[in-house]
Amino acid sequence: MLSMPRRGRIDAPGALHHIIIRGIERGKIFRDDKDRDEFVKRIELVFSESCTACYAWALIPNHAHLLLRTGTVPLPTVMRRLLTGYAVYFNRRHTRHGQLFQNRYKSILCQEDAYLLELVRYIHLNPLRAGLVKGMEALSLYSYSGHSALMGKRNVPWQDVDYVLGCFGQKVGAGRQRYGQYVEKGIDLGSRPELVGGGLVRSLGGWSAAKRARREQGRIKGDERVLGDSAFVVEVLKAADEALEGTYHLRAQGYDVDRIANRVAELFDLEPKDVLAAGKYPRIVLARSVFCYWAVRALGMTATAVAKRLGMTQPGVSVSVQRGEKIVAEKQLKLFDA
Repeated sequence: MLSMPRRGRIDAPGALHHIIIRGIERGKIFRDDKDRDEFVKRIELVFSESCTACYAWALIPNHAHLLLRTGTVPLPTVMRRLLTGYAVYFNRRHTRHGQLFQNRYKSILCQEDAYLLELVRYIHLNPLRAGLVKGMEALSLYSYSGHSALMGKRNVPWQDVDYVLGCFGQKVGAGRQRYGQYVEKGIDLGSRPELVGGGLVRSLGGWSAAKRARREQGRIKGDERVLGDSAFVVEVLKAADEALEGTYHLRAQGYDVDRIANRVAELFDLEPKDVLAAGKYPRIVLARSVFCYWAVRALGMTATAVAKRLGMTQPGVSVSVQRGEKIVAEKQLKLFDA
């Protein structure tokens, strides 16, 4: 029996995500400043290479928050590179074995207009709520949160300070002052469980109920992967379901790695074995890029699985997917004839 692919993370270029990373069994993922510095160093490398924008972040001993915008590399690939590398470092340094993080990290796709500033404030108040600092002045000096950069106390090259401050005013000084006041007002709002998926149970009861919900004002109960108002939740879930259904139908029609390789070989006048084998001839590089793009985006394979099949690295496949997407658009290539 053919089974539906499991529901994955919802992502798209330019999407805004609130990321929550927790230690397994509430254990510490940062034991000291050396750990925190190592994590920050890895963030800078991975985010810079993937053009991932970061608007807010905070490191707490047993968890971390990030507010990111997907760049040229899909979010799962970015997070895999960041967390896998850090876990290896942490285990080696502290002479431990086994899993460091609690299950998969949590990612919530967010409606920007309604929630970007709310989330920046929520994330940057985490060190204060956790008791790591006392008072707003101390929070402004805390080295392991994006708040200090927004307040002009530290320079964090990989954090998009200008974008956030621009939401508070055209001049940096005035924007910084208004931002600080905005964050301070958030102290009395408490832990804000609604911003981290609290109550977001997918219980609408189908698309008919979802459409009715669009007429309601404010947030609705929808999907723990999405934070937004009625229209936004419905739109995001519908697009995600359509992509999932497209993958399912391709598999149901017998599309697999070999069939995609045959199609790519036909389009580029190659033998299928040439598409699957390593080679640096320009035509083969283009063909393999298109193959990677269709295997990952259309068939739903992971970049790791494609890398194993092609004898490539996982980051190499991610780059090929981006290149393949451009080639398909420029040449107007089709996976199957209409």
